[in-house]
Amino acid sequence: MSTQASASRFILCNAELPVADLTAQLRNAGCGAFVCFEGWVRNEFQGQTVVKLEYSAYQALAVLEGERIAREAEQRFSVSVRVAHRVGSLLVGELAVWIGVSAGHRDAAFTACRWVIDEVKASVPIWKHETYVDQPARWRHEG
Repeated sequence: MSTQASASRFILCNAELPVADLTAQLRNAGCGAFVCFEGWVRNEFQGQTVVKLEYSAYQALAVLEGERIAREAEQRFSVSVRVAHRVGSLLVGELAVWIGVSAGHRDAAFTACRWVIDEVKASVPIWKHETYVDQPARWRHEG
């Protein structure tokens, strides 16, 4: 799994996400808008105190599906997209997923960013195992 940003639209990282590199890839003099989404590990789920998360992925399929989603967003909304998702163990407060979208206008950037995160959560094979303070750890899926 990569820890370096590349020209790929979608990457999995087992270390801190390379947000600055990904943002730089989206800079373009023709773009007047940039929108990003950051998903952080929160300390609570349905009244349970969360200690950490463990993200697992079917890497080959996750990258293929993530690339497909980013390409479709670029075509559908006339934008540029980069997506990075962590795998492995993450503590509360750490950045788990980052999506950046640049576009000529803000409406396309906002709309595409929302569409991308919804599609990633719905169809990229990444699974979340939550560890709690007082309860057994469990696998969760967010669609």
